[in-house]
Amino acid sequence: MARYRGPKQKVARRFKEPIFGPSKSLERKPYGPGQHGRSRRSKESEYAVQLKEKQKAKYTYGLLERQFRNLFEKAARKKGVTGENLLRFLEARLDNTVFRLGIGSTRRQARQFVTHRHIMVNGEVVNIPSFQLRPGDVVAVRPRSRNVDPIRESVRRSRKQHPWLEMDRKEMQGKFLDYPGREDIPENIREQLIVELYSK
Repeated sequence: MARYRGPKQKVARRFKEPIFGPSKSLERKPYGPGQHGRSRRSKESEYAVQLKEKQKAKYTYGLLERQFRNLFEKAARKKGVTGENLLRFLEARLDNTVFRLGIGSTRRQARQFVTHRHIMVNGEVVNIPSFQLRPGDVVAVRPRSRNVDPIRESVRRSRKQHPWLEMDRKEMQGKFLDYPGREDIPENIREQLIVELYSK
C-alpha cells in the first residue's frame, strides 16, 4: 500500500513543525536537516514556498502525489473555495477521522487500524484508509477488536474534541456530523498556496 516510509524527523525539521506528532528532535535541532541546515539563509522563490506547502499537506495527511492531485481536482470541481474544499475532503478520509476521534493516537496508527479491518462504517467493515465519509456516517471499532490493547489505550487517553465529530468512548464509536469549517481545522496549512501551485 502506497505511503511515505522515509525518515520522519528529517521531514519535521525541514518544515519546522511536528508533522508526525510530538518530536524531540525539533527541540534539540530547531534548524533544517543536512550539513547546510544551520547556514542556509537564501530567500525561497514563490514556487518553492508553494511547493513546500503542498508537500507539508501531503506528509501531514499521509498521501502520495497522485492521490493528492486527484483529491485537489475533486475539490476544484466542487462549488465553493477550492482550498477549503480540499482540506474538508482530507479531513473526511476514514483514516484521518479515526485519528480525530481518538481511536488511533497518530494518523499512521489510525491507518493501520483501518487496513487491519478493526474499523466499521455504518455497521460494515471498511479497510480502505482513503474512504470518504459523508455527513451522518457512523465510525466504530469492530466488536471483536474492542479489546485490542493499542485501541483501548488510545481511546482511554484521548481527550480532544472536534465540533464536526461526536464520540462515544464507552461504545468506541463516533459520528461524522458534517464537513468541518476552515476555522475548525487545527492544521497549520496555507491552502491558498497549494491552489496557486496547481493553477500554474
